[in-house]
Amino acid sequence: MGTKANKHRGRNRYHGRGKKAGRGAGKRGGRGNAGMNKHRVMTRIKYMPNHWGMHGFNRHPTLRTVYVTVNVSQLKDMANGSDSIDLTALGIDKLLGSGRIETALKVTVQEASANAIEKIEAAGGSIVSGDDEWEEE
Repeated sequence: MGTKANKHRGRNRYHGRGKKAGRGAGKRGGRGNAGMNKHRVMTRIKYMPNHWGMHGFNRHPTLRTVYVTVNVSQLKDMANGSDSIDLTALGIDKLLGSGRIETALKVTVQEASANAIEKIEAAGGSIVSGDDEWEEE
């Protein structure tokens, strides 16, 4: 008599295999990621600690201030040989100070960083704003 036949003979209803063995992946608790929120939850806590919950922070769109910006290094190309440029008419809100500028330009913009103001004035230019709050500094 072979082993399969021996397993099926009398004694009890599981025939030597235990309650779930022999019925698919029962003894190991399922296949793949089965049970990750139930009986394998400690595995998920240990190896995927940031799995649950929210991460990061997003402000409500009504509270955000998103500027359309341009750098000092881009002004010469935008001016096209002119000695003045109106950035507010071009839809640009803020002037930032990245890069270099050698030409003296009169720039009209709503806001500008301190670094941008310093570089424009060092090149012999000036900045005019709608508020004129930082031009006197």
